[in-house]
Amino acid sequence: MGTRSDRYVAEIRRGGAVLSDELARAFAAVPREVFVGEGFQRRDGSWARPGDEGFLDTVYSDEVLVTKVDGKTPVSSSSQPSLMAVMLTALRVRPGLRVLEIGTGTGYNAALLATLGAQVTSVDVQADVARRASAALAAAGVGGVRVVHDDGYAAVPGEVFDRVIVTVGVAGLSPYWVAGLAGAGPLVVPVEHGGTHPVLVASVGPDGPIGPDGPSGPDGPSGPDDLDDPTGPDGLSRLSATVLCPAGFMSAAGPLAAEHPGSHPRPAAARTLADFTEEAGPRWTAPLATLAYRDLWYAAGVRSRHATHAAVPGREQSVLALLDERRTGGAVILPDGAIRAGGQQAQEYAAEARTILDEWESAGRPPMQAWQIGLALTADPATPIWVPAHWRLQGPKRR
Repeated sequence: MGTRSDRYVAEIRRGGAVLSDELARAFAAVPREVFVGEGFQRRDGSWARPGDEGFLDTVYSDEVLVTKVDGKTPVSSSSQPSLMAVMLTALRVRPGLRVLEIGTGTGYNAALLATLGAQVTSVDVQADVARRASAALAAAGVGGVRVVHDDGYAAVPGEVFDRVIVTVGVAGLSPYWVAGLAGAGPLVVPVEHGGTHPVLVASVGPDGPIGPDGPSGPDGPSGPDDLDDPTGPDGLSRLSATVLCPAGFMSAAGPLAAEHPGSHPRPAAARTLADFTEEAGPRWTAPLATLAYRDLWYAAGVRSRHATHAAVPGREQSVLALLDERRTGGAVILPDGAIRAGGQQAQEYAAEARTILDEWESAGRPPMQAWQIGLALTADPATPIWVPAHWRLQGPKRR
């Protein structure tokens, strides 16, 4: 059967992560239970604590562990290990590299980075979260991590880093992260798109951003006018990105969560939508698998700034939605391609849904990783952020 560590690493791999020997050893070596010493919220809402039956089995599974809630809203957690592994792999960590982590959480991700040899500065806006993470790192005997209680938007003034990793969902990238890079990157960041937070891998390169003649953006072929000038106060104008993987992170606060001209609507909660009726029956005999549905979802977010997700009756999971301005109507696209619509502009939104489906199919059902993204500065001029502004499909990529 192997040791608990062996089974843990095997489960992370089953979750889709390709682990290097170094990263596998890090997951095996860092005691995750130390970083959830005050317990975590079970799926049924109850609280699991050390010593409870099944506590360690859950800790050493490929599960996100919610460690702090505000009312019913999760506000801190230990992320799903397989997702952490994918993001850490994309970061290309080497011993001695200086890594800025935004969102300390439990401190477990920082501990993995340090075990890989990085010198880590981890920033969290919640004082109690930062304090507990520091204590957990000390209890686990992990050195090489400095925890800072602050708003991550400003990074760490005056300091330079080789890599940036963000473990909270953001609307865009802080220009301070970009300006503080010693080289081209990468920056591994979950950026809002269509009501979720797919992880982007961004870098500063020699070529300009994907220009305003890109095929589509949230307000048409060029994207919002406010995004056409990508040059910011740091003088950088070559920030581009690709999608690493789908994800759903807790949202940040402050400037990192600012709305901007290309923002998508917040997800629609249960029982907030008008009555939706079928506008088009199933397009496919077999519903899209989860990843393919996420690919369609991403393409919808490129095509339309109305894209988000919504809870609808009879569905356990939220579905892709195009939400109207009232947030009570619009259209939803189900995994089998069926379209339902409601509200005063039901026909208009149903037509938009059909166009999204037609364009995605005619493009060969591209995965989200096929999109090349140009970023530009927008939002509040006093606290601007780099946001996706232009998209272009790269060469054919298949799952």
